Amino acid sequence: MSKIGKQNIIIPEKVKVVLNNNILNIEGPLGKKSLNIDLDLFELNIIDNKEVSIKPKKINEEIKRIWGMNRSLLNNAIIGTSKGYEKVLELSGVGYRAAIKGKTLNLQLGFSHDINFDIPEGITIVVEKQVNISIKGNDKQQVGMIASKIKSLRPPEPYKGKGIKERGQYIIRKEGKKK
Repeated sequence: MSKIGKQNIIIPEKVKVVLNNNILNIEGPLGKKSLNIDLDLFELNIIDNKEVSIKPKKINEEIKRIWGMNRSLLNNAIIGTSKGYEKVLELSGVGYRAAIKGKTLNLQLGFSHDINFDIPEGITIVVEKQVNISIKGNDKQQVGMIASKIKSLRPPEPYKGKGIKERGQYIIRKEGKKK
């Protein structure tokens, strides 16, 4: 049995969940999301538009594996349309700064040239104090992908700690060369 899959998902007041054929439409204050759920394998119950439960029709090893994943995808979509997701990146290093110019994020990361990062639709990026980048959106996977792409432009290095890191991320520091 899936420990995660067994749990019911509580729907916030402002979110509407409607099932049409195999497509589950989720609409909330921050946007719309639609998920494709295989109703041949799973039984989806919406209880008074306050709770959603997903249960398999028959249990075998393969269905056990995807039961918890489908429940997590459904939960992430409901949270994304009601609260949204946010990741905060911090730039550390001399001369490292960020600015927003139109629909692009301009980054100065110690290279001989500036890096222009195009902001995709559905994502809002806010720059605070030139060294903090806040990435917000209603899709958890998309927010994480954008954050990892920006971090990969200048990953934090272990000797001085310079680079782009997430807020709260711990960088294992190394001692320099000794004589």
